[in-house]
Amino acid sequence: MLATLLVVVLLVAGPLVAYLWRTTDEWRASSEDWEDLARGTAVELERTQGDLAAAQRTLDDTRDQLATAQERITELADEKAQLGDDSAAQQQLADYQARVSQAAGKVATALATCIAGQSQLIGYMDDADSYEPDVLARFREDVDALCGQATEANEQLQHELEP
Repeated sequence: MLATLLVVVLLVAGPLVAYLWRTTDEWRASSEDWEDLARGTAVELERTQGDLAAAQRTLDDTRDQLATAQERITELADEKAQLGDDSAAQQQLADYQARVSQAAGKVATALATCIAGQSQLIGYMDDADSYEPDVLARFREDVDALCGQATEANEQLQHELEP
């Protein structure tokens, strides 16, 4: 009787042990998958944060360039205003100021566009998971092109401001 009971217990316990073993292996595999996903997400987050920091530095540099350009325009306008009362000098000054104002307007517009694009890019980078990586990359290239145009406009202004 005891032997029969022992055989029945072994017959019931054997499949139960096999089931529990298989379930444990499945949980272990699932846990490894989640750990891999977490590591991948952490790497992507770190890269996105690096991109965000770089965009912020570029935005700060662009703002500094705009402030410097505006200061220099004011200084030069003051210098040129003191050239004299001679009507020819005044006409030259007016022409010069018109050219400088036009160039400064282009710089200000280009820098403002660059700053707005970088601010928008920073917003997108803050929520990078909501956007496709190649869409973000294209937008970043577009912003870089806008900022390149601002730099070119600033260089043209600096050339115009040379004595």
